[in-house]
Amino acid sequence: MNMSETNRRPYADGQGTLPPCAPLAVPYVPFQQTGSQTYSQQEALANGTLFPGLNLPFQINTVAATPAQTGALELQALSFVLTELGMYLDTHPEDKEAFELFREYGKLAREGRRRYEAMYGPLTQQAAADQDQYTWLNDPWPWEYQQEGGHR
Repeated sequence: MNMSETNRRPYADGQGTLPPCAPLAVPYVPFQQTGSQTYSQQEALANGTLFPGLNLPFQINTVAATPAQTGALELQALSFVLTELGMYLDTHPEDKEAFELFREYGKLAREGRRRYEAMYGPLTQQAAADQDQYTWLNDPWPWEYQQEGGHR
């Protein structure tokens, strides 16, 4: 048996090949239950999942220094939670409680974006189409605001 034959051992059932490191890999895929507990939106963003039962090691810096950054981080967390809930609802469309939570977070996200854009300008180029003039490239960007919300 040559080296390439050793590295491409077939599955026992003949359905493909395994790399030589395969015995070291033990996949774990948790099955998500209807009515699962959920994190708050900030905890979900920091943990990389809305559902504690699906939490795998993941960390993101969720510390903001300015009001603009705090607002942007809150919107990012809401968007993350909406995406997570949307994926959950794709597989659990009958979960009425999750759908109501999805609707509630959607409303919070729309209102949050409206308030944020009124204070700091459009968040997306598409949102710039709703302005009186094209302001997409205008300074300052949210991360360029100083503490206390002042401009640079």
